[in-house]
Amino acid sequence: MDVVYSSDSCDSDSREQKTADFGHANKRHLNEDLLRMCKVKKLAEDIETLLLNHNNLSIVPATIGEFVNLRVLDLSNNSLRQIPDEITQQCQLTTLIAKNNLLDDKSLPKTLRSTHGGGLKELNLSGNRFTQFPEQVTELRSLKYLYLGGNQITNVSKDIWKLNNLQLLSLGGNQITEIPDTVGLLNNLHALVLCDNLIEALPSSIARLVHLKSLLLHKNCLKHLPREIITLKNLTELSLRDNPLVVRFVKDMTLHPPTLMELAARTVKVASLPYGPEDLPQALIDYLQTANCCVNPNCKGVFFDNRVEHIKFVDFCGKYRIPLLQYLCSSKCINDTKTADAYGEASSSMMRKVLLG
Repeated sequence: MDVVYSSDSCDSDSREQKTADFGHANKRHLNEDLLRMCKVKKLAEDIETLLLNHNNLSIVPATIGEFVNLRVLDLSNNSLRQIPDEITQQCQLTTLIAKNNLLDDKSLPKTLRSTHGGGLKELNLSGNRFTQFPEQVTELRSLKYLYLGGNQITNVSKDIWKLNNLQLLSLGGNQITEIPDTVGLLNNLHALVLCDNLIEALPSSIARLVHLKSLLLHKNCLKHLPREIITLKNLTELSLRDNPLVVRFVKDMTLHPPTLMELAARTVKVASLPYGPEDLPQALIDYLQTANCCVNPNCKGVFFDNRVEHIKFVDFCGKYRIPLLQYLCSSKCINDTKTADAYGEASSSMMRKVLLG
């Protein structure tokens, strides 16, 4: 066992803390060394970082609870199936690293909140067997860094908004199909990792992440991006490769003719014809109120149920040309001479820029 001094890399704390490094240790010697340290109470109380990684541990040593001033615990690359209550209830952890184990949806304590105040600031559960987003995590109001990549998670908790101090959220390498709107309430988020999932669309609320610098979306099922994304002025890293993006719209776009009711309603709205309860049934009046304006600046038309889905390439942060989904009232609007270059057939060079991000 080596006792060394290092700094808390998680929260950039400059103070030095005593570290007990048992990484790659012999399991029998590990238990003996831990027991020996616990017998000397002062020695156990001095330890603030404990490294137990790469030991093929199937259970967390019971002596962990004796390290009452423990701040950082690394249990990565073992064979753990359970995280005991003692870790959060008896220790004062700010960092818990338990990546690359055998943890699943039933492996965590009912609560991860510390009884000593403060609480976790970094939690790494990547490379395990979770299929659901662990709801206990949403209790950790001090959490800044959350790693859940490399699991089989299919959902993201709608209560994710409660982690309002979160700066990094890593969910890559899962089976997530949908991102809840509440992600947009993570006001302090700087990095969002969603790569290698099954996501088909992003919520427009992502535009609220005003501090977001890195957004990794590669290897998903994205067919378009919300137009609101162009308001993310601090975004400096955007990864889009290996997504369908524009292909479905450029090559397979189909147009169904509008109904007679829609054609009549369009005429009423475009010509600004007056109408009231004495002229039309309430159902038709309600229908007329649902008109949407065509986004083509050279068109004053409107649409209701029938619309043309099209992709427009937009310059983004001076670095990318990204495809944004927009709705037009007619296929004629696609051929606008002022936007023909942007709407074209998506040349191979443009596709490379989009997909490689």
